[in-house]
Amino acid sequence: FFHELRLLRLFVLFRVFKLFRYTTSFQVFASVLSTKKFEFLILLMFTSIVVFVSSVLVYVMEANNPDSPINTLFDALYWSIVTISTVGYGDVTAVTVEGRTVAIFVIIAGVSVLAFTTSIVVSAFTEKLDEIRETKTVDDIRKLKHFYLICGYEGVAQEVAAKLKNQKVKIIVLDESESRIANAKKDGIVALNYDPGNIESYKKIGVDLNTQVKAILCLRESDVENVYTTLTVRSISKKVNMISLLMDESNRKKLEFAGVNEILYPKGLVGMISKELIGRPVAFEVIHALRNDYYGVSVEEILVDSRIHENIIYLNELNSVSFKIVMLGIYKKDKKRFFFNPLENTLLESGDYLLVIGNSAFIKEFEKYLHKKIRT
Repeated sequence: FFHELRLLRLFVLFRVFKLFRYTTSFQVFASVLSTKKFEFLILLMFTSIVVFVSSVLVYVMEANNPDSPINTLFDALYWSIVTISTVGYGDVTAVTVEGRTVAIFVIIAGVSVLAFTTSIVVSAFTEKLDEIRETKTVDDIRKLKHFYLICGYEGVAQEVAAKLKNQKVKIIVLDESESRIANAKKDGIVALNYDPGNIESYKKIGVDLNTQVKAILCLRESDVENVYTTLTVRSISKKVNMISLLMDESNRKKLEFAGVNEILYPKGLVGMISKELIGRPVAFEVIHALRNDYYGVSVEEILVDSRIHENIIYLNELNSVSFKIVMLGIYKKDKKRFFFNPLENTLLESGDYLLVIGNSAFIKEFEKYLHKKIRT
C-alpha cells in the first residue's frame, strides 16, 4: 500500500510550474540583453578566435610530448575552453614551457572576456533602468482598484494632488514634461512620463477607466490641452467621470462639447468670493485658514450609505453639534442639487452627501459614530 503512495511524489514535479511566475522577469532580462547584440557578437568572435588559435598552438606544443595529457586536437580544444573560462579543473594541463606560455595568454584573455561581459550587462541594465522602473510602476497601477488620474502637474494640479495625498487617496499623475514628472515623484506621487492627450498612453497603462478610475482630472493650465485630453479619453470611455480646469471663459462650450462632466473656473470662483467678502478681513482670514488646513480644520464630505440611512432619518438626528462640527449643506442624489444650510427636518436618503466643516479628528469620530449608531 505504501509503495503505491510513492507515486504521489510525482506531484512534486508540479513545482516546476512555479517558474512561470517569473516569465515576465525573464522577458525583461532578455529584452535588456537584446539591446547589446552587436557587443555580444564582437565578444563571441573574439572568444572564438582565442579558443581556436590557443587550441592549435597548445596542440602543436604538447602533442609530441609523451608526458603531456594533450594528445589530440579535441584535448587541446577542451583545455582551451576550460582555461579561458577560468574554471581550471586541472585534469588537463600543459607541461611544456611553450604550452604554459600559451596558457598565460589564454588566462589573461579569459579574465578580459569576463570583465567585458560584465561591463556589457551592467551598461545594458543602466540604460534600461528607467524603463524597468516604469514597467514596474505600470504593473503596480494595474493592480489598483480605485484611484484618481491627474493629467498635468502644474500649479493647480500640485495643490489638488497634495490635498488628495493628505487624505490618503490613491492618485496617478500623467504629464509629458520630464521636469514636472520629476517634481511629482519628488513630492512622493506616482507619476508617469506619458502624454495625457495621446491614446497610446492609456493603452500602455492598461487599466479599465470605467471600473478602476474614480475620476480623471484635466488640470493643465491650457484649455487646448484639456480639451484634447478630454476628447482622447472620451474615445476610450464614455462613462468615466471627467473634471477639467477652465482658464478662459470663452472655452467653456468647447470643454462641455468635448465631454467634461464638471468644469472648474478659478477666476470666477475668486471673483465671486471677492465680491461677497469685500471689506470683511476676518472672513478672508477664515477662507485662508481653511485653504491651509489651519489647526487641522478641513471640509469633508460624508456619504449617507444604507447603514446610516437605516438608523438616521432626519438631519436633526445626526447630533453633529456634540462633535463640534458645522453642517454646511447636503447634496441630494435624487435631485442632483446641493442645499446650503438645510432645515433640521430635512429627510436623509441613501446616496446623499453631507458637507461638514470642523477638526479633522472630530470629523473622523463623527463618521464612526454615524456608522455605529442604532435607532431606538
